[in-house]
Amino acid sequence: MPKSPATRTLPPSTPLLTVAGGHLVAAPRAAPERVRRKRPASANPYLRLLATPGARAFTAGNLIARLPMGMLSVSAVIMIAGSRDSYALTGAVTATGLAATAVVAPFTARLVDRYGQARIAVPATALAVLGSLALVLCVRYDAPAWTLFVAYAATATTPNTGGMSRARWAHLHRGDPAALHTANSFEQAADELCFMLGPVLAAVLCGALFPEAGTLVGAFLLMTGVLIFAAQRATEPPPTPRTRTAVSPLRTPGMPALLAVFLATGAVFGALEVVSIAHAGGAILALQAAGSCAAGLLYGSLRPARNAHRRLLLCLAAMTALMSLPLLATTSTASLPVLALCLLLAGAATAPTMVTGMTLVQRATPPGQLNEGMTLSVTALLGGVAAGAATGGWLVEHAGTVSGYAAPMGAAALALVIAAAGTALRRRQGVSGGSAR
Repeated sequence: MPKSPATRTLPPSTPLLTVAGGHLVAAPRAAPERVRRKRPASANPYLRLLATPGARAFTAGNLIARLPMGMLSVSAVIMIAGSRDSYALTGAVTATGLAATAVVAPFTARLVDRYGQARIAVPATALAVLGSLALVLCVRYDAPAWTLFVAYAATATTPNTGGMSRARWAHLHRGDPAALHTANSFEQAADELCFMLGPVLAAVLCGALFPEAGTLVGAFLLMTGVLIFAAQRATEPPPTPRTRTAVSPLRTPGMPALLAVFLATGAVFGALEVVSIAHAGGAILALQAAGSCAAGLLYGSLRPARNAHRRLLLCLAAMTALMSLPLLATTSTASLPVLALCLLLAGAATAPTMVTGMTLVQRATPPGQLNEGMTLSVTALLGGVAAGAATGGWLVEHAGTVSGYAAPMGAAALALVIAAAGTALRRRQGVSGGSAR
């Protein structure tokens, strides 16, 4: 029996007829919506991080720009020492460049915060590249020694590309502590990777081609990477004009203690580098960087700490304990494989310490001054590297390389004491040490 018109079911594609304004209008029935199946989120936190729109593009540029950070200083040492046959002059020139960086880098970072990354980073990098090229010319044509100091000091305008990358992650994932924890771990692993590969690449270029090759290639990669990085404007944090009431991150609560920890941690790296080179050559240092890189990636897959200050104390305690292994290895045996294993293990606490410390710096720094705050921490780190290198060198010369391994362990213990004192001071001042910090 056929259904009546009132009860007949029309197919979904049949239009509905209605009258509007005296005209017969055919209105389509509601079309079935297309169901878009979302791809399941990856279980790997780093794949989720790099899936952020624009993240892969600025990360690629940043990695290219960051690789020369491990190349240029080594290239300068090889180039100057080879042409002038004076490690004293070489050390003085590199120390001058480090001192200039300590003065100029925070100012450059402040300009980046105020006017934007692309607007400041590109011309600042161009000045630094010109300084590197001037250094090559001064060495090549046997210019007076004072010109080497001037040229190398000009490279101090190099922007903190790692800090700018961390500022982008903080902008993209503000309010997401887990993503920021993974991002900081990724950036620390990238630092370790670049400082592991950079010196090797510099040594190969300078040895296989000509002494100036490492500096030239490093300058080219630096400029290219910064241009690629700066071109990614969609992920760039908005500039924050500085107001009269704005204060330096140095004056924010907790920042001086954190910078002191970074200073002592830098001494660990500087002393370990000099002592290891004197004892077994520079290649063995790659194992310490490899251990730090692997530990950083593993650390980033863990949940962020509810109490980052307590986590920092645990990391520093672990670093102090692990830094005793090279001293024990060289004291008990002359086996290089044993020392290599100890250096690999010693690097395991390095990245977690740096990641946790950088997280605390980000939290202590006002949002519009992130580049300046992170550059201050890097400056403190570099100052510690210089002090640790000097201390390690003195110990090697006066007490031998075995005793020299006491320097990085002592510096790690000093960092632990400073962090513990800072935590105790915070508690006395009534500052909460919970998840907010």
